[in-house]
Amino acid sequence: MKAARVLIIDDERAIRRMLRVSLESEGYNVVEAESGEEGLVLAANTRPELILLDLGLPDLGGEVVLRRLREWSKVPVIILTVRDRDADKVELLDAGADDYVTKPFSPPELLARMRAALRHVSGGAGEATVTSGALEIDLARRVVIRDRKEIHLTATEYEILRLLAVNLGKVVTQRQLLLQVWGPQAVEQTQYLRVHVGQIRKKIEADPSRPQLLITEPGVGYRLREL
Repeated sequence: MKAARVLIIDDERAIRRMLRVSLESEGYNVVEAESGEEGLVLAANTRPELILLDLGLPDLGGEVVLRRLREWSKVPVIILTVRDRDADKVELLDAGADDYVTKPFSPPELLARMRAALRHVSGGAGEATVTSGALEIDLARRVVIRDRKEIHLTATEYEILRLLAVNLGKVVTQRQLLLQVWGPQAVEQTQYLRVHVGQIRKKIEADPSRPQLLITEPGVGYRLREL
């Protein structure tokens, strides 16, 4: 299998070196850029399968790079950021980022996020059945199974779980879920989401008070874990 090409756009040489060592040891083909403009040129010329994008670039802000990339490319982009404000994370995800990792981060965490993003693009998340541990979501038949037993979900609960399943391992923001399930008039009604997520957890989690499958990203959204 051809090694996936990953473009790192980060102005810190030490970070790029650490990422290169970690990624090449896992078989990735690494390309580096130390500025936003260079990153955009390399993104166009080398056509990477995935981009790791730092926000604190010396020329163009990472948000600008992301916006310009999304004018012509759907390549998965994982943001590397020291920012921990929920509003910043939500804005980046809504602007087209596929995921984010807050610095400092562990290489295993980043590699897991990368695998999820690459699988989504390659079609893994488009399969008829999505699995997370003992949970199976049959998208073709609209059936949810846990531990080989079918679970009944309401139409709204199923739609929330379906959206998380087709984005397996990735954060889906509250705004995205509210918009797609209830429509534009409900994008501020986060209580709708909390209530339904709570009901879903009662049906799919072994211990709803300590969820292992449907994970909350505080202030941002939800993620169906890839297990």
